[in-house]
Amino acid sequence: MGKRSFSIAMIVAVIGFTAWSLVNTEFNVGRIYEGFFVKPFFRQFLSGLWPLNWAILGDVLKQSLITIQIAWIGTLIAAAISLPIAFIAARNITPAVAAGTAARFFFNVDRSVDVLIVALVLVAAVGLGPLAGALAIAIHTIGSMGKLFTEAIEAIDRGPVEALESTGASRAQVVRWAVVPQVLPYITSYFLYRLELNIRSAVVLGIVGAGGIGFLLLDNIKQFQYQNVSMILLVIVILVMAIDFISARLRKAVV
Repeated sequence: MGKRSFSIAMIVAVIGFTAWSLVNTEFNVGRIYEGFFVKPFFRQFLSGLWPLNWAILGDVLKQSLITIQIAWIGTLIAAAISLPIAFIAARNITPAVAAGTAARFFFNVDRSVDVLIVALVLVAAVGLGPLAGALAIAIHTIGSMGKLFTEAIEAIDRGPVEALESTGASRAQVVRWAVVPQVLPYITSYFLYRLELNIRSAVVLGIVGAGGIGFLLLDNIKQFQYQNVSMILLVIVILVMAIDFISARLRKAVV
């Protein structure tokens, strides 16, 4: 099959799959229009958002802090576990091929399970609250951080490593003095980046009962307290924007 025929076949396949997907997702412009502009719910929801209920600001800020703490503890646990495993997974560091393959496979499997699924299991195991959220983030983040750490280790300059090896230094000494100084800025940067993502995830985890501001949001939506909902959403937006800004500045300073 020539390139032109292959391109045509791919275009037809994409169009066909898109059409099939529209049918299976029951995509209907009329239903969308009716839901937003004909039925009263959306208008009532929007009108109910104003004015904001400033009386709950203290509680919202408290839950925001808990959300940040959930992400912080989860990210710390994940970093403490994934970093040693990353040195085993890195092909240019580990002497055991089988162990390295197993470590990389573990990272792939771990990050393939969505954090919400992990949180649902942990909520059932340890109960509602921030503990389930922190553990869910920790478990899910091990694979993601491990992959980033492994790639950072594999990208090091071999010069310092070979120089130390030529002096008869042990493997531990080579890692300590030739590898760690090279990867530390990137590991710090990846940690901050992952923390930023985990704070966003922690907001969502509250919806499945894992504590934090997301749980407060869901509780007020269920009670139709839309003025509270608007205040919570405003704080979430400000929180995410602030974390993005601070994280970007810190990562730029580190690397």
